[in-house]
Amino acid sequence: MNFSDAELERYARHIVLPEIGGAGQAALKAARVLVVGAGGIGSPALQYLAAAGVGEIDIIDGDQVDLSNLQRQTLFPTDSVGTPKVDAAMAAAKRINPHCEVFAWPFRIDADNAPDFIKGQSVILDGTDNFATRLLVADAALRHRVPLVSAAVGRFEGQLGVFRGWEADKPCYRCFVGNDPETAGINCSEQGVLGALTGIMGSLAALEVIRAIHPFGEDSAGKLLLADTLALRFRTLTLPKDPGCPACSG
Repeated sequence: MNFSDAELERYARHIVLPEIGGAGQAALKAARVLVVGAGGIGSPALQYLAAAGVGEIDIIDGDQVDLSNLQRQTLFPTDSVGTPKVDAAMAAAKRINPHCEVFAWPFRIDADNAPDFIKGQSVILDGTDNFATRLLVADAALRHRVPLVSAAVGRFEGQLGVFRGWEADKPCYRCFVGNDPETAGINCSEQGVLGALTGIMGSLAALEVIRAIHPFGEDSAGKLLLADTLALRFRTLTLPKDPGCPACSG
């Protein structure tokens, strides 16, 4: 894959990394990434995915920018309040890197449209804020064998996992959460969330998308990163594959 002189200069700090190099940057340019949710996780992730030179970014979110979003969703300026999040996110990503193709889809992902969006993607980044959508996205990613990067935040805590459940030794998202992992009615609007935490977890999610496109270092699939900002502590757990999982066993 050819790069213009401007692209070579833009991505120079990636290209000089032996773990990335020209081949890795070419893989990023050839990649398609679906970002489900342009909120607290999606906002910082989109900035770094665009800056990294991901060739095509699809953003799906049915919400509009609300004034209460601006405490953590730094992709959006104040004058974007009331506009569709995907439109504001697409404009911001294109300002960051005009070499990226960015597509905005102003509605929610559901059982009917999920296969069309997920099939053919290089990686899925799920930053949505409800279990039903997360499970729907995870099941579709598993069915079409697309790596899933899943990140979540609440109050002062965050978590990040990478899932490739079709592999014999790797768990899927259902292996991790089971069938009913959340308490009904609890969300960020009720329990709050530290704004800077979403920046940390969204940036880490972008890092894992890049790793999924062009592997470097240790494989993250099957691991769960837990962040506790009250104690300034990070832990990594190994997630077992559930031999009785209805989604990926057998």
